[in-house]
Amino acid sequence: MLESIGIKRAGIFGGSSLDLVHLRRQHLYFLGLCADLTGFVLAAAALHLLPLFLVQSVIAFSVGVTAVISALLGIRLAGLGWIALAVGAGGLVLLGLSAEPTPAHTLPTGWGWTLPLAAVPVAALGYLGRKMPPRVATPLLAFAAGIGFSVVGIAARTLHVPHSPGQLLQPGLLAIAVNGALAATLFAMALQRGGATAATAIMFTTTMTVPSLIGLLYLGDQVRTGFAAAAVLGFALAVAGAIGAAYFASDAQRSRASVTAGESPGATRRGAKVPQDATSARD
Repeated sequence: MLESIGIKRAGIFGGSSLDLVHLRRQHLYFLGLCADLTGFVLAAAALHLLPLFLVQSVIAFSVGVTAVISALLGIRLAGLGWIALAVGAGGLVLLGLSAEPTPAHTLPTGWGWTLPLAAVPVAALGYLGRKMPPRVATPLLAFAAGIGFSVVGIAARTLHVPHSPGQLLQPGLLAIAVNGALAATLFAMALQRGGATAATAIMFTTTMTVPSLIGLLYLGDQVRTGFAAAAVLGFALAVAGAIGAAYFASDAQRSRASVTAGESPGATRRGAKVPQDATSARD
C-alpha cells in the first residue's frame, strides 16, 4: 500500500520505467520497502523449519493486513471484502494445521547456482513487459516479479546461515539479493502501469503457487499424515482470500478517490444544477 501511494504521489503512474528515479524523494515508498525487508527477514527465519506452502501463503495474505489498515484509515471495506479476509484466514489455519515442520533438503552446489542465474529470464520477462501496452505489461511484469520473489523464497528455504565472511558468497545469498532487488523493481513497474489489484493478485498467486510446488516436489516439504485434503483446501482458500481481499481493498480505495474527486472544489456532480450566481460569476 505504501509503495503504491509513493508511486502515485511521485506523479509517475502510467509513465515509463525511467520515471522510477523520481521515487528517490518518496519516503513512503522506501518505508514500504523497509517493511518488505523486515517481513522477508522474519519469513527467512520461519523458512528454516516451516514448509514453503505455509510461509508463502502467510506472506501473500499480508494483503489482508493492508485491507485492515485501510479500514482503520477510513477507507470502508465492503462486506464481501471482510468475507474474503475470513476465507483467507481460515485457509491459513488449515495450512498451519497440515504443515509438518522439517528442514529443507540441501541443494547440490551446481543446482544452487541456478537460483541467482534465474534473474536472467526474470529480467528478460521484465524487459519484454516494459515494451508492451499497459493491459499486457501489468500482468506480465507482476508475473515476472512473482517469479523473482519465488526464487527469493526458495533460496531462503535452502539457505545456510553464514558463520564466516567467506560463506557470504554462497549462491543462496546472492540469489536473494539479485532476485529480490529485481522483483521489487518489476513490481514497482507493474504498479506504475496498471491497477494495484491486478498486479498484486498475479504477483501473490505466483509467489504462493510456484515455491509451494517446488518445495513439495524437490525440497522435502511435508504435509502431516492424513492432512493432505486439508492442505489442498487451505491453500485454495488462502489464494482466494488473498486475491479477494486485494480486489475489495483496491475497490474501496477507488471508491473513496471518486467521492473525494466529486467533492473537490470546482467539481460538478452528475445531475446537479449550477446556481445562477455561480454562473454569473463565471461569466
